[in-house]
Amino acid sequence: MGLQHRYWVIGGEYSCLSFREIKEGRPEVFGPYATQDEARAAWKQLSSEHSSRASVRFGIATEQIMLPAA
Repeated sequence: MGLQHRYWVIGGEYSCLSFREIKEGRPEVFGPYATQDEARAAWKQLSSEHSSRASVRFGIATEQIMLPAA
């Protein structure tokens, strides 16, 4: 069995600066990305686009997938 990773960029606008609750109740999700570098580039772009809004935050999540043996 092989282990594979997929990467997602998740976040959005939060209701306050404690970043505990997404304003619209559901985060924005981008991906999956095959490599952490691809996800980091997407995260950097999204963060840059929203840099003037203090209540917007994005992060990178990793998903592990177990592949069956070939």
